[in-house]
Amino acid sequence: MHPLFIFERVYFNYTKTTMKNKPLLILGVGVLLFIAVVSYRAYPAENIGKTQYSAAALTALQNEYDFGTINMKDGTVSRLFEVKNDGAEPVVVTNVYTSCMCTSAFVTDALGKKSGPFGMPGHGGASARANITIGVGEIARVEAAFDPAAHGPSGVGLAERSIYLETNSKALPTVELKFRAIVVR
Repeated sequence: MHPLFIFERVYFNYTKTTMKNKPLLILGVGVLLFIAVVSYRAYPAENIGKTQYSAAALTALQNEYDFGTINMKDGTVSRLFEVKNDGAEPVVVTNVYTSCMCTSAFVTDALGKKSGPFGMPGHGGASARANITIGVGEIARVEAAFDPAAHGPSGVGLAERSIYLETNSKALPTVELKFRAIVVR
């Protein structure tokens, strides 16, 4: 058999088969397109991974603290901050992070569940994702832990650090808790 004859036979059989299935192919593509449009409208891309906004806000009972003078050799110092939901609906803390790798944070909700450690984004492997719900009238405790020796012998002097709580609150989306210390050797 001549190779050209084989090619013609295969080609024409393929087009005949394809032409018979063309309505089925068009129907299949149409169904897939319909499913894609319905899925997109039901779950828009901008809503994926987002929490619904809350009209309530968290208020810090004290948002600043001064450790005074601390010695590097004495090790890590910590302070408990409290945040309260005075609103009419729950607030979700979505992310918690610190301003420096020498600081870590832990959040304990009203039920006593402790989350953390949270740290500086991109350093130390600590995740910022929190997903902590603070109900109406509830208080959460945020522990700030500061290691004055984290920067080595040259890390003396005034240190000012912050812990950030990102929430789903429309009124106050980020709560900042600050502390300072004078570090000596």
